[in-house]
Amino acid sequence: MSTICETFFKGVKVKRLDDEGNSVNVYNKPVVVQLEYDPKGMLVKITEESEQKEFIVCKGSEFARVGRKGIIFKLSTETLLLTFASDEDSNQFTDAVMKIKADKSASVFSERTEESSASQYFQFYGYLSQQQNMMQDFIRTSTYQKAILDNPIDFSGKVILDVGAGSGILSFFAQQSGAKRVYAVEASSIAVHAAKLVAANNVDDVIKVLSGKIEEIQLPEQVDVIISEPMGYMLLNERMLETFLHAKKFLKPGGKMFPSRGDLHVAPFTDEALYMEQFNKVNFWYQEYFHGVNLSSLRNPAMTEYFRQPIVDTFDINICTAKTQRHIIDFQTAHETDLHRIEIPLEFHMLQSGTVHGLAFWFDVAFIGSNVTVWLSTAPTQPLTHWYQVRCLLSQPIFAKQGQLLTGRVLMVANAKQSYDLTIEVKIEGTNTVSSNTLDLKNPYFRYTGVTPAPPPGNTHTSPSEDYWAQMDLAGARQAVNLVNGVIVDGLGHVSLDSGPPAHAHQQPNIHQGSIPATGRREKGSSGSPAPPTSSATSLPFNQLIGGAVSPALLNSTSNQPLNFATSHSGAQAYPVIGDYAMIANNLRHMS
Repeated sequence: MSTICETFFKGVKVKRLDDEGNSVNVYNKPVVVQLEYDPKGMLVKITEESEQKEFIVCKGSEFARVGRKGIIFKLSTETLLLTFASDEDSNQFTDAVMKIKADKSASVFSERTEESSASQYFQFYGYLSQQQNMMQDFIRTSTYQKAILDNPIDFSGKVILDVGAGSGILSFFAQQSGAKRVYAVEASSIAVHAAKLVAANNVDDVIKVLSGKIEEIQLPEQVDVIISEPMGYMLLNERMLETFLHAKKFLKPGGKMFPSRGDLHVAPFTDEALYMEQFNKVNFWYQEYFHGVNLSSLRNPAMTEYFRQPIVDTFDINICTAKTQRHIIDFQTAHETDLHRIEIPLEFHMLQSGTVHGLAFWFDVAFIGSNVTVWLSTAPTQPLTHWYQVRCLLSQPIFAKQGQLLTGRVLMVANAKQSYDLTIEVKIEGTNTVSSNTLDLKNPYFRYTGVTPAPPPGNTHTSPSEDYWAQMDLAGARQAVNLVNGVIVDGLGHVSLDSGPPAHAHQQPNIHQGSIPATGRREKGSSGSPAPPTSSATSLPFNQLIGGAVSPALLNSTSNQPLNFATSHSGAQAYPVIGDYAMIANNLRHMS
């Protein structure tokens, strides 16, 4: 573990050696060699325009000293000789390399994680674009900031640890809340950028960016609060929660975890279209003459693979056929080993009859502060986050009736790919109807398209056509009331009489898109004489009231009803269309 600092060596000569030991200059002048932190060890960079080079020095790197100032590196594609400008520079560079080579410690993280998975993971989070994706999740970022700022008693004058700090945004929130010191620990190469942000914002006296893994570093002191954003989709993917809990070795007795608790929600769902979408993907492998090749022998393995994919997207809550069950993880008391194997017993009382195609998952986390508790939710009833929701299909759908008891379990077993092997089982009590599936949480199907999910079919209990025409009648009634009372009401609630031209008839008010247009505004005709108001008896909308007349019941209505108006910005009349939404006044008769 070390603080982030980029080291530069100027005046370095770089030569390339061939298999016979002959050398040739890579650059025609001495260059600057830069050292940066890397999760695998140390990154060596040369950023010359003629030829940029970078390579990682790790435990397995081959190198040797040559004379007092030279160091040879045998890389996978070439062998380089670096000759430094001074003995001091050469010794400093060699010391940095030797520290990497001498580190033989095996951490909890390295024992539980495949090297290839860890390398891919840290590379992914080392990109600024990925950090931007998370930071731009307004719900996520704003909820964290509010949870921290609304609990100043937990942060003011306190020592904070930010686990997996990334860009350092949570550390900045802690500093804004009055923290005395913040240790921002980050294992990916984004730590270099986080240190730059801290320095550029002049808060390096408070925020200390440290490079390394929580499982491998040491802190100079114990901390009062641990903050982190360790949730993956379905709460547990990526196994970052284990790192968050491991960090409690640095927490003072009675210290706080932010977030403090995680709730994983599970519910059965019905979605015939989704099931058939996955099922029909297998049709490709039914071909017996694909460019002369019979693919049909792979249809069963393909079917198994598609159904092993968890589906990451969003959906309408009404597809859930029973109330969710909740599995709670208390971050204050849980140990990291508690997350190695999680079994959730299921018991659902069916609220509606239908086909159960699988189980839907989402999570909520709570920040339990001394002042207030703030919740961050990924439920389908809440604004969408970058976690979305997750659905896992059964291999065979089952039919359940309203009132029946659906039991089963969810089994999650952690694997070395920083994910989980997931098994779901359901059974209708009192019958022999059973279904199950095994899924690979590491290989999801990202299905989200940006389109608002439609509610499940069969839940419309009034005639949509009659509802539409009733809304059109209400629109006509509104115009008729304006005529009777001799008033003009625009979308901003401004009221004026029809008599006398408006002071600035040619200027349209700055009305927000979707609001009601001015219904009695006069426009200048081509001859200079004012046009008749739209609420007059000769106006086209008045003479084309849908339904042919105005019902007294509409004028006496005291309920809030939706109206639809077209918003016109030209001299043409506004006609009612679907799309522009407004609410009618409680009593149209009293608008005068």
